[in-house]
Amino acid sequence: MEDALSPTSIERLFHALGQQLEAAGERAAIVVVGGAALGLLGVVERTTEDVDVIAVSDPAAGAPSRRRLRTSEPFPPALEAAIGRVTRDFGLPRDWINSMVARQWQPGLPPGFAERVTWRSYGALDVGLAGRRDLIFLKLFAAVDQPGPANRHFEDLLALRPSREELEAAAQWVGTQDAAPDFPALVNAVVTRIRADTR
Repeated sequence: MEDALSPTSIERLFHALGQQLEAAGERAAIVVVGGAALGLLGVVERTTEDVDVIAVSDPAAGAPSRRRLRTSEPFPPALEAAIGRVTRDFGLPRDWINSMVARQWQPGLPPGFAERVTWRSYGALDVGLAGRRDLIFLKLFAAVDQPGPANRHFEDLLALRPSREELEAAAQWVGTQDAAPDFPALVNAVVTRIRADTR
């Protein structure tokens, strides 16, 4: 399988993970953000290099709305084992699905994040997709954190078409994520560009 992951290939891999979990008598629930979430939600059509898992949950917790999220670092052992088998079977890079984005738990997720997750089932694997508002918040942070002319995070923000209220709320939250003196100016610069390009 190619390194670039399309929404179709990501869903195929999720089904494979669900099959591996079911064969082992296990279940798992993950929450996905980033390009993979945007692709699965139909916001963008581009491929992505990896699947960013920001949280996990107890799949036996009942209704999805009652699920409590926790950091995905580290992955639960059963999920880690299933990922290892799928990685081997499909000849994928080791980090095709990873929890690096879970570092966001240290400064904190956007308020109300868990309530806006939408869930899909892939057999024994439940996949939550972050809400549109949260994707705007996280993409703005990523666009500020990784500036440059070829910034896919900025392009993803444009695709999300944030309203003025959403952009203002995102900027306020992103401003709390870094204490560097010049950080607010960097946030304002990206917000100004987004406003200019979405008129």
